[in-house]
Amino acid sequence: MVHLARDEEPGPTRVGFVVSKAVGTAVVRNHVKRRLRHLARERLDTLPGSAVLVVRALPPASEASYAELGSDLDRCLDRVAR
Repeated sequence: MVHLARDEEPGPTRVGFVVSKAVGTAVVRNHVKRRLRHLARERLDTLPGSAVLVVRALPPASEASYAELGSDLDRCLDRVAR
């Protein structure tokens, strides 16, 4: 799940992650967060300037492969960019 807001003040694009305990243990949550952080970093140039992006990981993210997380993130970013 992704939320995108355009900040009125100029500045860098900011990205935040929400990974609840429903995703798994602390080790699993941190692993999911690290993978999402890397995927989001690769896609920062596609976001509008001064954007605030919030990525919320759902429980199936704990079992998803890196490629599946990437395609899900792309799909969500395409949806919010419209």
